[in-house]
Amino acid sequence: MKEKLIQNTKDAFRFVFETEPERIFLAPGRINIIGEHVDYSDGFVLPAAIDKHICFAVRKTDDAEITFFAKDFNDTFSFNVNEKQSPVSKIWANYLLGVFNAIQEIGKEVGGLQIAFSSNIPMGSGLSSSAALECGFAFLLNEIFSLNLDKKELAVIGQKSEHTFVGVKCGIMDQFASVFGKEHQVIMLDCNSLEHQYFEANLEGYSLVLFDSCVKHTHLTSGYNDRRKDVDRGKKVLGERFPEVEKFRDFSIEMLDELKDEMGEISYKRCRYLLDEIERVQKAAEALAKGDVSSLGNLLIETHNGLSTEFEVSCDELDFMVEKTLQENGVAGARIMGGGFGGCSINLIKDKNVDLVIETIANQYKKAFDIEMKVYRVKISDGINEYNRNEIIV
Repeated sequence: MKEKLIQNTKDAFRFVFETEPERIFLAPGRINIIGEHVDYSDGFVLPAAIDKHICFAVRKTDDAEITFFAKDFNDTFSFNVNEKQSPVSKIWANYLLGVFNAIQEIGKEVGGLQIAFSSNIPMGSGLSSSAALECGFAFLLNEIFSLNLDKKELAVIGQKSEHTFVGVKCGIMDQFASVFGKEHQVIMLDCNSLEHQYFEANLEGYSLVLFDSCVKHTHLTSGYNDRRKDVDRGKKVLGERFPEVEKFRDFSIEMLDELKDEMGEISYKRCRYLLDEIERVQKAAEALAKGDVSSLGNLLIETHNGLSTEFEVSCDELDFMVEKTLQENGVAGARIMGGGFGGCSINLIKDKNVDLVIETIANQYKKAFDIEMKVYRVKISDGINEYNRNEIIV
């Protein structure tokens, strides 16, 4: 699959630019085992990079133009690196312009490039194609122009791009996972300090399988920013009553309960989910380290219930999908994954039961909603990297 993506991207580069690419870069999407919506609330998350990528075919030029060809959109965009950039009407270009702007603002200089890119990360499915696009571009600029930015800086640049040029107040998790991923390992990330540690993904005998509801969303229209406002209201009330508590994760449920009436039912529910989820992440990391699949599965189920009833970012299709999946033999856990309002469920299934579970749920989902469910079998993979440059020209 990776080799086919690379070949298709190289072919697109040759077709558009009528020359050969010099270098190839791969930026992965990500899954999050557990820890949804806590990355902007001082929480821990447990993501991993996956074996689905955006591929960038790149050639350095002698002029001051960076030209992109987005193969999947059959669209091009160019800009001058000596000029200050602003958001444009072409949404996909803003992810890239925001990266350039962030690098320009810290005084780094880049030159001209020709870039073709293509992806096998399903868009709108909660697998963070946007973070892969942002951080992949930041990474290749860093490598080609020797900008001497470290991995944390690259992740922050990707996040800043989304904040400033796209208008989504995302947390840091997606970008961090895309940059820092390691094969067969998950990252327990403190989204406040960016301190992190790796845990072996000890899931012997089980597979992680994503069921795509094919209900598409974008964070801009899905209510993501509304949830941020709900949480911020609750945080403000908590902070005013307990000013000695510096981090949201250090508030107790008792403190939250005390202020329920003052913050209101909606903000209370949002904050309750987040505090519970932060605790679940730590338990999940311990379960993974022990290979305790049963405990991990139960935590996934708890997370889904919280996302559906307290944070209210699920939907009928995903609630149906998770409920039916959990009734099948060999399923340890299932939940909605990602920002919500569509996208995928993540399912922990015994290897020997995977095919039957897929067939059963696909049939039930089709019957209930008249939608063909898509299935992504994912493996935990390395973060952004340059493909072997000695083998890119064929």
